[in-house]
Amino acid sequence: MKKYLLICFLSFTCMGAFAQKFAYVDTEYILKHLPEYKSALTQLTALSNQWQGQVDQNFVEIDKMYKAYQADQVLLTADMRKRRENDIIEKEKAAKDFQRNIFGPDGELFKSRTKLLSPIQEKVTKTISEVAKAKLFDFIFDKSSESTMMIYASSNYDVSNDVIRLLGFKPGSTLK
Repeated sequence: MKKYLLICFLSFTCMGAFAQKFAYVDTEYILKHLPEYKSALTQLTALSNQWQGQVDQNFVEIDKMYKAYQADQVLLTADMRKRRENDIIEKEKAAKDFQRNIFGPDGELFKSRTKLLSPIQEKVTKTISEVAKAKLFDFIFDKSSESTMMIYASSNYDVSNDVIRLLGFKPGSTLK
């Protein structure tokens, strides 16, 4: 009986040795230690402030045009009023287009952010992968993002090809 208990105990403890190893990182904490990240953020802040100044200046000019129009409105003919209204509308449209081109989802600020931060993020991701391989971690998660994000996963646990085969397709041949 003691032999069976010992064998069961040893087999369960050996099973634990084959369990996956997980770890987490805090990329915000890591990035705060990188001088190039701080430099990139400083550049982005300067660009953002410069562009925001231009946007603000455009809207101040529009506001001045509108106030001048309101003050002169009673003295203007219908044709002159229409022309000034169109000028204000065009100026406002141009200002909004400029704002969207700078701060929109595909705007210059986003492009600048990507250009400056992508190499730094790639460097950190590559280093995390090296640490994971060196310390034999199977998965590494990032705790600093709003939703926990996997940064590294050992290819041993990728079952994508198995799923593709079960669906009746050949792995590696993608649709074009």
